[in-house]
Amino acid sequence: MPKRAIVTVTTDFGLRDPFVGIMKGVILGLNPEIDLVDLSHQVTPHDILDGAFTLFESYRFFPPDTIHLVVVDPGVGSERRPLLASTPKYTFVAPDNGVLAMMIEREEAVEVRHVTADQYFLKPLSNTFHGRDVFAPVAGWLSRGIAPDKFGEVITDYVRTAPGQPPRPARIADNGVRGAVLKIDNFGNVITNLTLVDVPELVREEPSSFRVVVNGHEITRLVSAYAGGGPGETVAIVGSAGFLELANNLGSAAGSLGASTGMEVFVYLSGLKGSSGHLDQRSALLQ
Repeated sequence: MPKRAIVTVTTDFGLRDPFVGIMKGVILGLNPEIDLVDLSHQVTPHDILDGAFTLFESYRFFPPDTIHLVVVDPGVGSERRPLLASTPKYTFVAPDNGVLAMMIEREEAVEVRHVTADQYFLKPLSNTFHGRDVFAPVAGWLSRGIAPDKFGEVITDYVRTAPGQPPRPARIADNGVRGAVLKIDNFGNVITNLTLVDVPELVREEPSSFRVVVNGHEITRLVSAYAGGGPGETVAIVGSAGFLELANNLGSAAGSLGASTGMEVFVYLSGLKGSSGHLDQRSALLQ
């Protein structure tokens, strides 16, 4: 029996309006023998970085040959380009605005194409709903076996950073690392862009003492589960995506810390030595 194609759909459309259903209808019209999976339609509206992180923490848990469709597209109707990106295992369809940036940074081999073959688009083409007229039909045709090279030429000048994406963590002085808040999740957990590659001292057999400083607040305890903190206590934890998080048991760490996306985060460790400068985060992103 032939393997059923899988297409995941990620948008900032929400669920009140019919936009998500319309996109699914377009895909199913091209290939009714398909499995459609909703990753999220609650990406913060217009927040490309939130969409990039949603894709980043999700895409690799799907079977090989999955097609990931991402429509977080505040520039719809402008000169931004539709993209088709391929890795050895997955295919991605998205606007050229940085929403694929975190995935591309993790992957060692990515081929990116500018989708120009408009015979695969719906006509007439709307200037306000490329999710329906461009991205959904491209995903549908891909699911039917049309090869990526049929959609357009390979490019290298695509957007490589999502708007608001913080710089890579960097050493500061001899005992600290500077990072930033990457996301505030639905529970108020503060997800930073720091990983254990940046602060391995936290999990050594004899871990270093540390202070995480955010917005003037200090956190000094690392736990292995969200419930490890006492009532009202804000603690540090390594989350499921591999990033250092700050959490408050049954509360909002973001609320108690006054934290927001992009805010600087500092980790001061006893015994951390090394020259200042950017840390190479690629090995962390490949975990």
